[in-house]
Amino acid sequence: MFFFFVGGLEQQVRQVLQSGLGRCINCNSRADLVEYEKVLKLFFVPVWRWPGKDPLMHCNNCNLFFPRDLSYTPPKVDSSSAAVSEALRCRFCDRLVEPEFRFCPFCGSAV
Repeated sequence: MFFFFVGGLEQQVRQVLQSGLGRCINCNSRADLVEYEKVLKLFFVPVWRWPGKDPLMHCNNCNLFFPRDLSYTPPKVDSSSAAVSEALRCRFCDRLVEPEFRFCPFCGSAV
């Protein structure tokens, strides 16, 4: 006798806290700060819901949830060269990065 268990666990947005707060680490589109909940589904029917612990960033385009500290926030560029050189540094390994890179070639983190 065979039994098939068709179900899964997914995250869903419960409430948007701040709209357009950052950028997605996957597709670089707009991301919102949200409260989320985890949902257990059996045969595509929600069975059990429980709230998530901390607010997360949610990408509106690719439906990705990620922590707020990984969010890409575009730097405010002044006319001074010091602000431009600071904007071109990786925030994790502090090396200079070309402006067209989305990920640091040295440490692999999102710039």
